[in-house]
Amino acid sequence: MNNKILYSADDIKVLKGLDAVRKRPSMYIGDVGVKGLHHLLNEVIDNSIDEFLAGYGNTIDVILEKDNFITVKDNGRGIPVDYHANEKKSALEVVMTVLHAGGKFNQKIYKVSGGLHGVGISCVNALSSSLIVTVHRNKCKYLQEYKRGIPQSDVNNLGYSDYNGTVIRFMPDKDIFNNIDWNYKIIFNRLQELSFLNKKLKINIENKKDNLPKTSLISSNGLYDFILFVDKKQHIIDNPLCINTKSNNIDIDIALLYNNSSYENIFSYVNNIKTIEGGTHVSGFKRGLTRSLKNYIEKYNFLKNVKINITSDDYREGLTAILSIKLTDPQFEGQTKTKLGNNNVLGIIDIVTYNKLSIFLEENPKQAKNIINKIIMSATARQAARKARELIQKKNILTNCIIPGKLADCIDNNPENCEIFLVEGDSAGGTAKQGRNKNNQAILPLKGKILNVEKAAEHKIYDNDEIKNIFNSLGISINIKNNKELNINKIRYHKIIIMTDADVDGSHINTLILTFFFRYMKDIIDKGYLYIACPPLYSVYIGKIRKYCWNETELKNVIQYYNNKNKNISNIQRYKGLGEMNYDQLWDTTMNPNTRFLKRIQINDFNITNRTFSTLMGSLVSPRRKFIENNACNANIDI
Repeated sequence: MNNKILYSADDIKVLKGLDAVRKRPSMYIGDVGVKGLHHLLNEVIDNSIDEFLAGYGNTIDVILEKDNFITVKDNGRGIPVDYHANEKKSALEVVMTVLHAGGKFNQKIYKVSGGLHGVGISCVNALSSSLIVTVHRNKCKYLQEYKRGIPQSDVNNLGYSDYNGTVIRFMPDKDIFNNIDWNYKIIFNRLQELSFLNKKLKINIENKKDNLPKTSLISSNGLYDFILFVDKKQHIIDNPLCINTKSNNIDIDIALLYNNSSYENIFSYVNNIKTIEGGTHVSGFKRGLTRSLKNYIEKYNFLKNVKINITSDDYREGLTAILSIKLTDPQFEGQTKTKLGNNNVLGIIDIVTYNKLSIFLEENPKQAKNIINKIIMSATARQAARKARELIQKKNILTNCIIPGKLADCIDNNPENCEIFLVEGDSAGGTAKQGRNKNNQAILPLKGKILNVEKAAEHKIYDNDEIKNIFNSLGISINIKNNKELNINKIRYHKIIIMTDADVDGSHINTLILTFFFRYMKDIIDKGYLYIACPPLYSVYIGKIRKYCWNETELKNVIQYYNNKNKNISNIQRYKGLGEMNYDQLWDTTMNPNTRFLKRIQINDFNITNRTFSTLMGSLVSPRRKFIENNACNANIDI
């Protein structure tokens, strides 16, 4: 019997219209998770921003509806609705249903645009269970509705309108996305970012879903306001250096500051699109900055009494910079636009940065000296940190990953099966050792609160005993040539679980450990290996029945529930620490994979995460106080 499958022309499938988008959505929007969901909204907002950049409209409204629809409204020119001769239908329907169709390809219409691929709004349409577009144009109001990209009628003229603009109201398709719940914080932060990037553009956001009042965002000073917003460190120059110029038809907007931290933060944008992977504009900026500072140091012989080698990283340590450029023909890598590829941009940004920074250094010798001293200190600290890293590396090589004495390791040596608990204190560590599954669960007790890496010099971080124990226990080494590069090829656990007390002190220790991983082991987070355990705060007895409660609200609900059933609560125990729990209780509630709760740590937005750690763990008190005041109502406070 011949079981061969014939392969002929009839087997070739041609995906027409928007079928390709629905069949392979991740090719167009990155993924079908949280990022992909919010990418849909960004595509719609980008179109409204493009109208503003073209000189039309000055206001954008974003409304989160209670039914999970979201609305974006602008006062631009409105999408054309007249008949398109080639496509034999309304231009509006062409834009909404045909890939690679739109006005962005015509530089007379849009000199600067983020949506150059012409697939943005049509992708949104294809991946929405329902989308209604309303166009106000030529003193008329037009409407067309779609379901999963399919028009439900022709474009309808609804009569007179007294303004111009476009309104897009849509709901993502739950058959495509893992979850279609909009995250207000993600949306708000993106809109706030756009308000900084586009001076004098007014953006209103209204959250009807959570009954939050309308908020208006507008920036008068653009990147100057933006960099002061993102950099909450102690600055070593008086004010941000701002560069605003035009070169070779490229609008260049740069703001930079130096602070007292040991790391750099460069945020880059092209036509308002966040280029999280950088690109030629970032490379040009780095090169121009390095050349300018290096020439200034050599010109005034700052190194005559210092025997150190300065690397390119040293020039950028403590640097915060925001780079925003606008050009007519950006070449992005991929539809999600994360990296700029235009080769000519590198040299242009290099020259502009070099010239402007050189002038600043000459005109501000006191601030220039502060920057140079910072660079020299960075180079000196780097050498000390390298020795500390080499010591960790040397111990790992000599002992094939030296195991700290406090580590209670597991039997299995397959990292995919193994997990390690970083436990607060020796007492809790002892309880965890008793309650664990020795086959695949390792325990590393940590002594109290680990070092706050946000304030400490890098060489002191690598000299810290608890941090060295973490490195050695995990089997992680450091690239000696590149102090920020980890070697995690020999990592010993694929689940690293932070387990601290359920009280305020435990939350603080959580934050200290998370700060360390974010600053020095970010690869672990990116791999999805880092978790937080969730131990209960209360144990409640109802007769012989034991219930656990993870917060005050759960406790009140349990008490009320059993009071209503006329059953008395005989005992309520508040755990002051993990060490107060019996080992079997700790296993049942916090360590047993079948019953425990784990929070997986992931970074949705690097900028926001970076700003939060700087605020909470940095040296400046004022931003931290403001953060506490704004979030006090959500705090879990021990009394």
